[in-house]
Amino acid sequence: MSMVFNVIIFLNFLAFPIFVFAGEADVIRVETQKIGAELYNFKVTVTHQDEGWDHFADRWEIVAPDGFVLGTRVLLHPHVGEQPFTRSLADVHIPESISTVIVRAHDSVHESGGREATVHLSQ
Repeated sequence: MSMVFNVIIFLNFLAFPIFVFAGEADVIRVETQKIGAELYNFKVTVTHQDEGWDHFADRWEIVAPDGFVLGTRVLLHPHVGEQPFTRSLADVHIPESISTVIVRAHDSVHESGGREATVHLSQ
């Protein structure tokens, strides 16, 4: 019975390596540019061990301190051979009352939870 149990555990590790190896998507760099009253451009670099369509970084978000999502950049495909990768989002409206935002990445398996970046906006 013990041997059968060990074989089942071993086969589970082989069948579900995504959950063990790929991890969460991390934001590793953020550049901002104020382009007008309450308008910003963002350039965000994300790293994630994309494994194909079943597990990839599928978006990043700009979030206000109260949790409200101010902007979302949807990533339309896996970036298996392009790590880390950088994508932009233009014309993000951020009220003058907000001086700090959080940029977080999201992947198709773990959702949010990787390394985030806190950004202090120039006013």
